[in-house]
Amino acid sequence: MLARTQFFLTWDNNSSFPNPFLLCGVESAKLAAMTEEKRRSAWFWVLVGGGLFVAFVAVVSVLGYFAVQSFGTTSFGDSIGVIDVDGVILAADKTVDNLRKFDQDDSIKAIILHIDSPGGGAAASQEIYEEVRHIRDEKKKPIIASIESVGASGAYYIASGANKIYANDASIVGSIGVIMEWTNYGDLLKWAKLKPEVLKAGALKDAGSPTREMTPEERAYFQGLVDNMHTQFIRDVAAGRGIAVNTLQPLATGQVWTGQQALPLHLIDKQGGFRDALLDTAKQVGISGEPNVVKPAKKGPSIWDLVTTDADDLLPNPERLLEKHAGFYFLWR
Repeated sequence: MLARTQFFLTWDNNSSFPNPFLLCGVESAKLAAMTEEKRRSAWFWVLVGGGLFVAFVAVVSVLGYFAVQSFGTTSFGDSIGVIDVDGVILAADKTVDNLRKFDQDDSIKAIILHIDSPGGGAAASQEIYEEVRHIRDEKKKPIIASIESVGASGAYYIASGANKIYANDASIVGSIGVIMEWTNYGDLLKWAKLKPEVLKAGALKDAGSPTREMTPEERAYFQGLVDNMHTQFIRDVAAGRGIAVNTLQPLATGQVWTGQQALPLHLIDKQGGFRDALLDTAKQVGISGEPNVVKPAKKGPSIWDLVTTDADDLLPNPERLLEKHAGFYFLWR
């Protein structure tokens, strides 16, 4: 037994043949390495697949978000579209786009303009008014104005194009007038010993310059523009309200009235708040029960907007503190 044991020990240590136990260990290591590699490979593809899925979901979500922002809130069944007209009216694009989207949506049976504004830019107010009249007269979709606290000047201009105007007893209504103003800082420049130099072709090219007093010719020129816009204002409100121009003319002094005072003057049609306008309008278009209200989706600035925004728009140049362009406004002060 001792010799046999010695033989095996010698064969194991000195033979030229590979040690079978050692061979099994090497193969096991290779097999383990291959298994680990396959396991890592499987995890790699799981991670890649998961990443692609997450990216796909993100892309679909972003596209869905922008689709909702582009087309507004989706309505189900018969609904009343409500568009808020708040604050000073500086531009018409957003309101006009929302009006067109609601007009083209067959599920929107009527539109209510919920107004709380002192007016604003003359051209912007006029553009919104034209779209309101187009929907009312050409598309024949009911469009109602509901004035909350204030519906004056350009805001009243817009409301006058609607089928009907609601206002609370204490709402401020009217102010059919035009204003043009700017700040003259000529004396400030003199104090700072600054002298503006102007080259021009045309006597009225720099009319309204804030660095000097107006000439009598310039004042008459601007007054003519203001009077012309006032005439347009009166004409459009009279047409929208179905009132004779001669009847409206005495009311077009820039004065405002309460909703209670405005009713007998035919500047509004009914006293009542937004809720009254909503329920009456729903009943008019055949919606029973509580009407479904749809508002345009609100769109905030995107990351791209922030990236592409001019730094001067975020942090105005100090020179702009003195800059105030002359403009024509249907605005109640």
